[in-house]
Amino acid sequence: MKLKKLGAAMLVALGMASPLVLSGCDDNGKTIVKVEFVETRAAPNTLDDMSQNVITAKAVVTYDDGTTKDYPLSYTTLFGVNDKVGGNAHPAGQLYDYQMNPLMDPFGQPLIAETPDANSLLNVDGNLWMVSHLEYDNLLSNGVQAYKQAGWYSRAPTGMLLTGINQANDGALSVKSQRPIDFSSVNGTWINCFGSQTPWNTHLGSEEDYDLQYNPLSSSYGTTTAGVKAMTELYWKNTKTANPYHYGWIPEVTVAKDGATSIAKHYAMGRGTWEQAKVMGDSKTALMGDDGDHVGLIMFVADKAKDLSAGTLYAAKWNQTSGTGAGAADLTWFKLGHGTDAEIKAIIDGGATFDSIWSVKAPVAGACDAGYTRVRAGSSSDECLMLKPGMEKAAAFLETRRYATYLGATTEWNKMEGIAFNKKDNKAYIAMSYIDKGMKADATAPVDHIQVAKLNAGGTYTMDMAGGQKTVNGGEAINSSHVPTKMYMEAGLMGEDMPVDAMGNTANINKIANTDNVFFSEKMRTLFIGEDSGTHVNNYVWAYNVDTKKLTRVMSALAGAENTGLQVIDNLNGKGAYIMGNTQHWAEVPGSVPAELKAQFAAKMGNGLNQGGFGYIGGLPAIK
Repeated sequence: MKLKKLGAAMLVALGMASPLVLSGCDDNGKTIVKVEFVETRAAPNTLDDMSQNVITAKAVVTYDDGTTKDYPLSYTTLFGVNDKVGGNAHPAGQLYDYQMNPLMDPFGQPLIAETPDANSLLNVDGNLWMVSHLEYDNLLSNGVQAYKQAGWYSRAPTGMLLTGINQANDGALSVKSQRPIDFSSVNGTWINCFGSQTPWNTHLGSEEDYDLQYNPLSSSYGTTTAGVKAMTELYWKNTKTANPYHYGWIPEVTVAKDGATSIAKHYAMGRGTWEQAKVMGDSKTALMGDDGDHVGLIMFVADKAKDLSAGTLYAAKWNQTSGTGAGAADLTWFKLGHGTDAEIKAIIDGGATFDSIWSVKAPVAGACDAGYTRVRAGSSSDECLMLKPGMEKAAAFLETRRYATYLGATTEWNKMEGIAFNKKDNKAYIAMSYIDKGMKADATAPVDHIQVAKLNAGGTYTMDMAGGQKTVNGGEAINSSHVPTKMYMEAGLMGEDMPVDAMGNTANINKIANTDNVFFSEKMRTLFIGEDSGTHVNNYVWAYNVDTKKLTRVMSALAGAENTGLQVIDNLNGKGAYIMGNTQHWAEVPGSVPAELKAQFAAKMGNGLNQGGFGYIGGLPAIK
C-alpha cells in the first residue's frame, strides 16, 4: 500500500485510550436485553488513519420487545498531559517532589510524564471524581541524546491525578477541576500502572517497582539503582535515602464527596511488580497481576469485607493438564502468611533488608549448597536462598515472589498484566502479554511447572473459581469462594504470531495481541481488552462477548500508543454507559516497522515526546 508523505505537523489534540461512553436513555421505557458490537470498518491501513485514534465499530442494542437500534460510537479526549485544565496551575502530566513542588528536567523545563494509565471514575454521593495514574517518565527510552548526555534518570517519581468531572444531560463528560494527589504521607509512590475500583467505591492503584528490586548476587541494585537514585534525589531532594521496601505495594485512594483524598498502602497485600489488584465479589478476595519475568500469581484474602488492611497471602502452583496452545492447568495454593498493614510497615521501618531475611549464594554448576534452595524469581537468573530463622513473615510480605517459589509455588509466568472479574460465572480473566521465557519448557530451570510453546502475541487466560479450597502446605481452609482452580485460554482470546508484513505487524491484526488492560462488563457480558503490543503497529481495544465468543475491534489507537485505563461503567446517573481509556507513549512503534514509515509516524506525532491523552468512547445508552 502506498503511504502518503506528510510534513512534521505535530498532533497535539489526539488523546486516546479513553473511556467508551454509552450515552442516552432507554427508548420509550424499553429495557435493553443485549448489547452487541459490530465492526464498521477494517483496521486502519493509511498513514493518516494509523496516526490517530479511529473508532472501528458500532453498538447494536436489542430491546425487550425484540427491536434493535444502532448506536455509533465516538472517542472524546478529556485532556492531554500538556494541558492545564480545571484550575490546575501545571500541566496534567507534571511530576512533583515530596513537598509538591514541580520537578524540572536538566534544562529547566517542566518534567512531564507522557504515560496516562489507570482511570477510576467514581460517583461519590452524586459528585464525579476521576483518579488517574501517571505511570512513568519516558524521555530516555524515546532516545533523547541530550537527556542521556546530561545523565538524566531512566525514570522519575510519578503519581496520580484527581479530576472533577461534569456530566451533561446528553451524557457528555468534561473537566470541572483537577489537582495532583499528594503521596508524601506514604513515602511517595513509584510506577503507578493499571488500577481498579473496589466494590466499596475506592480506587486501588499499583506500584510496578522494576527499578527498586534488589540484585543480591551483585550486592547492589544493579540496573535498578536508578529507582533508588531517582526517589532519593528527585522526590526526597536528598533529605533522606529512599528505602526500596517502601515501594511495590497496592495503594488505596479514598475520595470524599468534596474531593478530599486519603491514601493507604496495603503492606498486607504483599510486595511485587504489581500491574493491578482486582477485588472479587465478596469484597475480601483480591488477585494481583505480577508484571515481569518469572513472576507469580498471588491472591490476598482479607479478614473482613471492605477492609484490605489485614489478611492472608497465597501463591498459586500451576499443575499442567495440557501443553497444547497456551496450555491449561489445575491451580493449587500455598499459604504465604497472615499480616496487617501496621505490622508489615513496622518490619520495614525497623530496618529490614534483604540480607536480614535471606542468606544467598550463586549456584555452582546449577547446584546449591546443602540447606539452600535454588530459585528463579523475577529474572532468568538463579539464586540459592536460605531463609534466616524467624523471618517467615518478612519474606512473605517483603519478598513475596521469592518466598512463593521458595515454598514450592510457581514463578514462571511472564508479563502478567490486568485482571477482570465475571461475577455471574465466578470466573476471572488474566492477561499474559507475552507467553515466553519461564513459561516455555526448560530442563535447566530449578522447577519446570509451565511447559507451553512461545507465543509472542500472548493472550488472556480464563480462571474458573470455587470455594472449599485448602492450602497445599498445611491443608488449611481458604476462606473465599473466589479461589482460582483451573486456568486455560479460549481460542478467541489468544493471539497469533505471523511473519512480518509490509507495515511491520508480526501478529495477526484481526486477533488480539499482547493484552494489557482488561475489564468485564456484567451488563453487556463483554470482556473489554486493551493492547500494549510490540507486535501490532496500532494497538486496539477489543470487545469479546463471553457467551457468543464474538471478538470485535472497537478502536484503533494512534501508532505505537498503548491502550490504558480501561474501566467500564454500565450506567452513570441514567445518562450513559462509559468505557474509560487513555493512550501513552505515542509513536513508539515496533522495531519491525520499516524505517521510512517509522520516520513518517515520528514526524506526524512528534516522536511521542510528552504526549498522551485521557478520554473515553461514547455513544451507547445507559445499560440498566
